[in-house]
Amino acid sequence: MLELFSIGGRFFSSRDQKSGIKVKIPPYIHALLVAGAILHTPLHAADLMEIYREALEQDAQYSAARAAHEAAQERLPQGRAGLLPTVTLGFVRRRQFIDIESVGGLPIGGVVRPSEVVIDNQSLTITGTQPIYRKENFAIYEQSKLEVAQADSQFIIAAQDLILRAAQAYFDILAAEVNVEVAEAQKKAISQQLEQAKRNFQVGTATIVDTYEAQARFDLTTSQEIAARNDLEIRRRTLQQIIGRVPDNLVRPDELASDLLPLKYANMQDWINVAEQNNLALKVQQALYEIAKQDVERAKAGHYPTVDLVAIYSDQKGVGGTITGRPIDLTSKEIGVQVSFPLFQGFAVQSRVREALATQERVFQDMSNTRRNSVLQVSQQYLNVTNGIAQVKALKQALASSQSQVDSTKLGQEVGVRTEVDVLNAQQLYSSARRDLAQARYNFLMSRLRLEAEAGELDEDDLRQINDILMR
Repeated sequence: MLELFSIGGRFFSSRDQKSGIKVKIPPYIHALLVAGAILHTPLHAADLMEIYREALEQDAQYSAARAAHEAAQERLPQGRAGLLPTVTLGFVRRRQFIDIESVGGLPIGGVVRPSEVVIDNQSLTITGTQPIYRKENFAIYEQSKLEVAQADSQFIIAAQDLILRAAQAYFDILAAEVNVEVAEAQKKAISQQLEQAKRNFQVGTATIVDTYEAQARFDLTTSQEIAARNDLEIRRRTLQQIIGRVPDNLVRPDELASDLLPLKYANMQDWINVAEQNNLALKVQQALYEIAKQDVERAKAGHYPTVDLVAIYSDQKGVGGTITGRPIDLTSKEIGVQVSFPLFQGFAVQSRVREALATQERVFQDMSNTRRNSVLQVSQQYLNVTNGIAQVKALKQALASSQSQVDSTKLGQEVGVRTEVDVLNAQQLYSSARRDLAQARYNFLMSRLRLEAEAGELDEDDLRQINDILMR
């Protein structure tokens, strides 16, 4: 009996249990088996939340932001270090060889013979310094806390941006798939018209002009189908950049009830007020402004004295042997306050203060611009949401009307009051309405997500709500 088993997509044969003969599978049989296995493997359609979870693990941009956030957390202990004591340990060990001429008369032979003295000395010094007053260090510590808060806001922005990018890529693929289907439907309808025109020309009931016109429409639709398929592939590659793979199949809703997602706040001004409090880009700019203010304080610190508590312990052996020839051991302990007053530094401090003040003003203006831009973006996204609801409703009605037009035009063709061209035009209007409705739905959902992001309240729950609607 021949048994087949698969490892890593490759099929292998086992020995026949009766004959013991190992059977080799021809390459074309192997290809058919692989194809059959693929065709019988059910394709799982990934929904929006599954794509987002993959993006959390695979997106390089988000991973880089996460690493940057982790690195920024270390700025707080680094800034705090300037307020804590520092201890240094120094150790030196030396051996000295000293030539000393003999004294007390000449030796035998009248030649002075130098004598050599070897001295071993070593020293151990421990120095501890505790800053008591260093204005610059206090400013650095405050800056470190602000930088951590800024990094937190930037990481949340990166997380919200990941939600928006994943959702946008997901909806772009769904919209591109609809465009391909519309192009295929139009091509099929026009091909039928072309065949009909050719038959009519052969039997003499139509002119060659009708055939050329149908051929021109067919060629144009073919090019539109190629463009639609190309756009779909580009959209797939865009999502691949985020999740690290080309998506096989995505969940696509047939219908979407846009009125199932009421807004959190009643009017535009409420959204603007929330954004002024929670907008993350504005929080980043506010942190930058506070950091710039601390830069001014750091620059002014050049005019202030520094006060440190210093303690020194020193243990030295073999001291003074170079001069006396008889080394001694010394142990010293010191503790005191060290004060340093800056007197003149070539006007460098004044220059740094002016530079810091100008930078502070620049950051303040950037913060004002960010606040105004936040108001503008919230207003735009709010209008996109509210008008998007009305647009979706209007397009749903237009789609229904287009379907009625197609049905009535076909009936008119059957009774002889409408032509094949009239039916084709009605079908094209229906396809356009279907495409516009799908695009309007996805634009509406993205506007909701962007509105939440501008207000600083976008999170996974908002994405999950939209995914639940898509899955219905």
